[in-house]
Amino acid sequence: MPADGHENAGYRRLFEPDGLTFGAGFPLTGANRSTPDIEAEVELARYAEAVGFDGLWARDVPTYWPKFGDAGQTFDTWPWLTHVAARTDDIALGTSSVVLTLRHPLHVAKSAATVDRLSDGRLVLGVASGDRDPEYPAFDVDREERGALFRESVDALRAVWREEFPELEGRWGRLEGDLDVVPKPTTETIPLLPTGNARQSQEWIADHGDGWLFYHLPESTLESYLAEWRAAAGDKPFAIAVRVELADDRTADPEPLHLGFRAGIEWFRDYFRRLETYGLDHAIIGIQNDDREAALATFADEIIDDL
Repeated sequence: MPADGHENAGYRRLFEPDGLTFGAGFPLTGANRSTPDIEAEVELARYAEAVGFDGLWARDVPTYWPKFGDAGQTFDTWPWLTHVAARTDDIALGTSSVVLTLRHPLHVAKSAATVDRLSDGRLVLGVASGDRDPEYPAFDVDREERGALFRESVDALRAVWREEFPELEGRWGRLEGDLDVVPKPTTETIPLLPTGNARQSQEWIADHGDGWLFYHLPESTLESYLAEWRAAAGDKPFAIAVRVELADDRTADPEPLHLGFRAGIEWFRDYFRRLETYGLDHAIIGIQNDDREAALATFADEIIDDL
């Protein structure tokens, strides 16, 4: 069970406000198959913070598999978020999501706690079991053990953050009480948001997560998921990621994109109002327009400020 001490500054920024909050997903420039322009990414991150977004989310894609379609924001999650933390002030920093099955939990624990400390507690961890099949043999991981590996990693992270010189073991290795992992995070444990089903039951996610992060879902499906989540998890937050392309015509009806929509700003305003009434807590927006700064400004002015 997550401890009461998980609510760091980033978690509070995302989930304490009444109603729906919004984050922006890297790569903000849209360069997801090659190295993005670092300064352009950082300037857009600073701009998103200035216009009212509450979070910046970095994906964890260890290798590039062209068949899957993208390499995330290319840069490794931990140094990238550290760089962004140094160039921003108060905005939450999230992962969407760290692939626990492909990373040693002690490395994750140390790296995440370091970013959390360097950012004054702004880090929130989406955590996942992975979905790119060729990565498992590349890391010598049995994909059929993903569920068990994910659970063991969550247990290990909680233990080494909360305890000094812990004793525990798993498929990843063993701690016998003579080693500690430092630094510790700013709170008892960094907030963990399992992503998708992570090969777990909803009950397990409700019990062991500090919230649930999901992909874009059809509206009726999302409404039913939120109702089930509230029954299982009470007021723990629920977040989704959704791609957004703003049409030139403010009144344009929606057209489906992969994991999102192209539509006029008026439709998007009504859409997010509905999601807020269903109980959604946070939406990670992946802007698809060519002029990203203008789209971020329009979204902030006409949706974030309105809600």
